[in-house]
This record gives sequence, C-alpha cells and structure tokens, in this order.
Amino acid sequence: MVITEQALARVAIVDDHESVRLGITAACAAAGYDVVFTAATAQALIDGLDGRPVDVVVLDLSLGDGSRITDNVKLAQATGAAVLVHSIADRVASVREALAAGVAGVIPKSSPTTTVMAAIATVARGEVLNNLEWATAIDADRDFAKAQLGRRERDVLHLYASGLPLKLVAGQLGIAHSTAREYLDRIRMKYVEVGRPAPTKVDLLRRAVEDGILPGLDQDGEDGRG
Repeated sequence: MVITEQALARVAIVDDHESVRLGITAACAAAGYDVVFTAATAQALIDGLDGRPVDVVVLDLSLGDGSRITDNVKLAQATGAAVLVHSIADRVASVREALAAGVAGVIPKSSPTTTVMAAIATVARGEVLNNLEWATAIDADRDFAKAQLGRRERDVLHLYASGLPLKLVAGQLGIAHSTAREYLDRIRMKYVEVGRPAPTKVDLLRRAVEDGILPGLDQDGEDGRG
C-alpha cells in the first residue's frame, strides 16, 4: 500500500536497544504516525504482529541475537512493509548487504529526528530514499557489482523506471513492445546475476538510482538534480 500525505503511516520498529525503540516511538507519535509494534529482533516482530498490516519497518542493522542482515530484511519485508534501515551503519559491507536485500533506504542513527521522520514518510509513499549512506556504500565497496547493461538496456531501464508503461517505452525508443519486454527481462536477469534482484518496478527504480542511471531522491521525495 502506498501512503498519501493524508493517510496515517503504520510503523514497526526493530532495535535491540529499548531506549532507541522508545525514542523512535515517541518521535513517530509526535509526527502523527501509528506505531503498530516494536521488537528487539526481526523474528519477534513477525511473531508479535500476527498479521497486522505495517507500512514501514524501521530496522537496526546489528541486532543482539546474531541474526544475518539479509534474513532480517527479508523477515521485515514479509510483513508487506517497506524497510528503512536506522543504524550506526559504520561498516560498508553491512550497508551494501542491506541495499542488496532491497531496503528502501538507510538513515544513520546520528541523523536528526526530523530527518528520520521525513525518511519514514518518503518510503511510506513507496518512494526510494537516497542519501549519503547509499552513495558511500556503493562508491566505497568494490564488491557492490553494477549490472553490465548495454546502451539500449540502459535506455529501457531509464524510461521504464522513470514511470513509463512498457508500451510507451517501446514507442519512445522506436522498438516493438515484445522487444522492449525482452530487454526488460534481460535487465532483470543481469541484476540477478550480480546478486541484486529486481522483480518489481520499484526494485528496478532502486537499481537505476544505485547505478547512476537515474538521479536519486532526497528525503522530501524530490529528485537530487537541484
């Protein structure tokens, strides 16, 4: 579900520090968000929610139960929510793993509360959050492999991830709809091959932002071109 400005975002918080959970809960309440559940582990989130709907899961990268980042992200995504990492995030490999798992954004714990609340609003709207942590993780980590897309594949991804239906993408590029579909299938396969699957259009938008094919989105949902 994509949240409009008028709707009330439903938030869950996963952090193994009670003080952090209490602080984010209070900030969310002040911002008008509905905190549905808080937990110290991702598995406790699943068990405690018991099927209740959530729009955004605010997730710490390093939890005290020794669980893996990818596993925690997938558990949080299983709720149907967008996942926003809120962490010290001082290890590039950890941030890269979270991005590869499909989180909607990364916010350092050093960020002002207003920035965290704005980030929640952005991902609740179904948008991709772009900030310094994304750029730092991608630029500094040589293991974050970009998909090797050809020129026409990049053209298709640029237009499709920008929001155009595939039929209009084909029209703009002067190719058949079936050809555009083949390009899109090939793009998805190439992202799978580098460990960064993109099964949905939102995932493709993330990959296009990560690989510099599209400009990023700031915390207010505006593009970062200035």
